[in-house]
Amino acid sequence: MAYIIENMNLLKKDKLEKISILVKNERISTITNEMKNYSYVKMNASGYITTNPHIIFDPKIPTLTSFSDMKSYMTERFLKRGCTTFLTYVSVSQEKKLKTSLKQAKMGLLSSPIDYVIGVKIPLSALTPSFIRTTKREKVPVFIEFSSVDELKEKPWGWIREAMFPYNSPLIPCFQMDGEREKKRAKQVWNEIMAKHNIANIREELIQGEPLTQEALHKIGILPLKSHLHAGSEVSYNFYRKSSEIINIDEKSLFLYHSDRLLVTVHKGEVIRAGDKVWFRSGYGEHVIIKTPSFFTGE
Repeated sequence: MAYIIENMNLLKKDKLEKISILVKNERISTITNEMKNYSYVKMNASGYITTNPHIIFDPKIPTLTSFSDMKSYMTERFLKRGCTTFLTYVSVSQEKKLKTSLKQAKMGLLSSPIDYVIGVKIPLSALTPSFIRTTKREKVPVFIEFSSVDELKEKPWGWIREAMFPYNSPLIPCFQMDGEREKKRAKQVWNEIMAKHNIANIREELIQGEPLTQEALHKIGILPLKSHLHAGSEVSYNFYRKSSEIINIDEKSLFLYHSDRLLVTVHKGEVIRAGDKVWFRSGYGEHVIIKTPSFFTGE
């Protein structure tokens, strides 16, 4: 069935953009400012603020637990908060353990109601050209954990850069320093080294339980596969109750401070939240494989 959602107030950064979308065969066929010359069934969305679904970083998904515990966790952390995709990781210290750990993680997420991206977290000492080549074959984002700036400086980064090409999934830092001053220094050194060697990377440490930034989503390659309304994309979005209080606001602030205004979440054409009602569709989530990081740089 084809239908139109018109007068959507799509939030981009902190601005609202008026759009209308035509949906055909469960995909977005057309996006335009208005649709006058169509006779399809129409829904007026002018009373809502529309956002792309939030994509959350959460490395603590309880996969080794009961189904009821996982259902409760995902319902509270994701479904009730307008999240339809999350990024997580497995922690490994040796290259030979990567495939087994990824397989176990995928098995543990078979009942997930939303989509997921699985990365790998390794200590800086385990970062080698060989390990990078393995992560390229597996197509997983790489988190680098370190607690020493000296160790960071001593790594032969030229070899790492060569091994990353041409996939170039960005390296994501996990700063393990105790104090904020030490973390600030480590961040500065990290960014200097990454820039010097022209290595794809995320500048900031990802924060557990918070939406990924647009920059991180672009670089990792999650956009435009997920959480981006465009011609040809899946039909996924959030409706927030519109009011003068939240006109000049960004998506992260909506997520953190105005979750009470979230009314509807649609995931791949299916309503998974309407008002206080939430639908947990076990196994509806899919493992998202990042085939081409950083290929999309649009708004």
